[in-house]
Amino acid sequence: MFCTLQFCTTNTISIYIYICVYAPDVLIKERRKRTGREMKRKRYEMEKKKTELQTTIEELSLITITKPVDDTEITHIPLRPLLSFCNLIIQVLDKIGPTMAVLRQDIDQNIQRLEKLCETDPCVYSNLVEILKKERNEGTYKMVASCSRALLWLTRTMDFSVGLLRLLSKEMSSKMEELVEECYIATLKPHHGWIAAAAFKVCLKLVPDNNTFMDAIGAKDQSYETLREDIDTLSSLLTPILKEISILLEQFGLNRLKSM
Repeated sequence: MFCTLQFCTTNTISIYIYICVYAPDVLIKERRKRTGREMKRKRYEMEKKKTELQTTIEELSLITITKPVDDTEITHIPLRPLLSFCNLIIQVLDKIGPTMAVLRQDIDQNIQRLEKLCETDPCVYSNLVEILKKERNEGTYKMVASCSRALLWLTRTMDFSVGLLRLLSKEMSSKMEELVEECYIATLKPHHGWIAAAAFKVCLKLVPDNNTFMDAIGAKDQSYETLREDIDTLSSLLTPILKEISILLEQFGLNRLKSM
């Protein structure tokens, strides 16, 4: 009986110690796990609700352009976030359908060209200025298949895309065909030769209607005010970056290059 009592007492003390010492830690850890799972779930729900524009805005907001203080430094303009916006353009073209296949292929080839070079030395070529310097030193920067030329046309494509979104946010009732033509005349036409200009006239006939385009950019269920705010934010982030790149391209003598 004494042994049984001693065992019961010892067992009771062990349980008491576990409850007082270890149980709180277990409960805290379990609570943290539940909180972590809940946060992940909420984050996932928020991500699902974001449009392509809003996701791009987040990436562009992280861009910091570093300008040189003296001759020992160079300007630093991150490449990756800009390529993300160009990939967004491709996603939109994919949703519109095969009518934009030629334009999509051209943009995609330029992206791949830059990504391929960046992967050879990410620390160096994540800065688009280094890409321009490398090819200028090699004497290849004005060649048709150069990364410098790819950057030039992607910059022009981004300029056109932002301009089109701005027009759309201001003139929602206008036909997409009219908005595209207006934006083309202001951005891309000065850099196109007669072949490219003729190709654009063909593409213009294949431009989707407003609803299809809105659906393509993930804004079908957005209110007009929300869409306009997103476009204004995107424009305010991207416009000064494109301006800096244009100045840079001019310094390297690339701004006057035209297509055929």
